[in-house]
Amino acid sequence: MEPKILKLNKTAEQWVVVYTRSNFERRIDKNLKEQGILSYCPVITSRNKWADRIKTVEKPFFSSYLFVKASPVELTKVRYSAGVIDLISNNGKPVVISDHEIEQIKMITKNYSDAQIVSLRSLRVGDRVKIKDGLLFNMEGLVNRIMGTKVLMVIEQLDCAVVVKVSVDQLALSVAI
Repeated sequence: MEPKILKLNKTAEQWVVVYTRSNFERRIDKNLKEQGILSYCPVITSRNKWADRIKTVEKPFFSSYLFVKASPVELTKVRYSAGVIDLISNNGKPVVISDHEIEQIKMITKNYSDAQIVSLRSLRVGDRVKIKDGLLFNMEGLVNRIMGTKVLMVIEQLDCAVVVKVSVDQLALSVAI
């Protein structure tokens, strides 16, 4: 979801995006709330699998980001809070998120336990990838097409090509041979 860049109102409180140190999202959220500043750190429940157990944990939905609704004066406090790197900005002005977009994020994180943020920047057509989970675990192939969060992949086995549609989160880039 690409946020729209709205004009920052000089007096009213508006939602802005805060870029944080890694794994500081929840600490900063708590600290800002203790200072009376409205902040929102969307969290999602996920299941982490280890060799000996599966554990359900809550983790931030957006890594290194949280949302703050504040006036420009309060934003100065936010900028200098421990763990805050900066406000996300465009042309030197903070990116403003609408109340509607914040409500959409709240609805998604509340109702969809399998929601996830997937970056497609590191994946390109022609990349050799390995499936890291599921029925085709450890199979390698070439990315043929990227379709949203799914990848059409060609797996060359036994002198034929098997074409499968795989979720991006199940892939790892392979080392070129």
